[in-house]
Amino acid sequence: MISSFITYLQCELNYSAHTVDAYRHDLEEWACFATSGNMDELDAASVTVSDLRLWIAALAQKGLSPLSLRRKVQSLRAFFRYLMRCHGATHNPASDLTLAKTPKPLPVYIRQNELETILDEATDYDDFDQLRNRLILLMLYSTGMRCSELTGLQTHNIDLNRSELKVLGKRNKERIIPFGSELANMINAYLTLRKQTVPQPDTVKEFFVRKNGLPIYRKLAYNAVHQALAGRTNATRQSPHTLRHSCASDLLNNGADLFSVQKLLGHQSLATTQIYTHITYRELKNNYELAHPRAHKKR
Repeated sequence: MISSFITYLQCELNYSAHTVDAYRHDLEEWACFATSGNMDELDAASVTVSDLRLWIAALAQKGLSPLSLRRKVQSLRAFFRYLMRCHGATHNPASDLTLAKTPKPLPVYIRQNELETILDEATDYDDFDQLRNRLILLMLYSTGMRCSELTGLQTHNIDLNRSELKVLGKRNKERIIPFGSELANMINAYLTLRKQTVPQPDTVKEFFVRKNGLPIYRKLAYNAVHQALAGRTNATRQSPHTLRHSCASDLLNNGADLFSVQKLLGHQSLATTQIYTHITYRELKNNYELAHPRAHKKR
């Protein structure tokens, strides 16, 4: 049943490989617990909410964070919803589980001046890896795209004449993202060097590739960002998603409206984008405390 659910996520819902792996890990971990290691003996139809609570309690005793516990419960809920929808199950025992309460931290972002300093550094346009990695950094920040969207970007979906690109987002939703002249120039330089470096470049569909012509993978993109940012910013995390957050916060700080940022990022709900307004307020408060002559005046 778990394997058919995983296939359903991949083929019917078009979930990303990262999301599918998370579901698979959670459900196989639960099945192993429920059957004492004999997962082939799992009888999902007989599972009760009490059975599920035993597993969640065991994880909590191991010290799993509330955020991780929430994900486990959500994986169980999705699995049993699938059984009801596709296999005739009559009840979702996981719907009776209580989600652990978790704090909602603000997204981590990098200050605009810090990013500008890094992006303005000289790049060796004859070094394939260096140019590609700098382009990864610039494209993530300029477009706000997700890491999965970047690694899946196809060359034919970049229109340099119109300065826009098309990405395939969550649940196979396409969106168009505009970009500026700086990114366009670096894309041109990368394509020129790629043609000189990669064997049979005309047969390569993916935009970001390695020297052997194979597409880059998620970890390579992460490493490129981390190596560029580590020790260079005050941000607590240096990842592709941090650049997505930075793009959104800088757009709002510089006057973009919330609806436009929502469309750019591909958020289904405006409420998801609204979290960045808290970042811009925090930036405003920090600037006020730094700049206003009476911000720290004592009576």
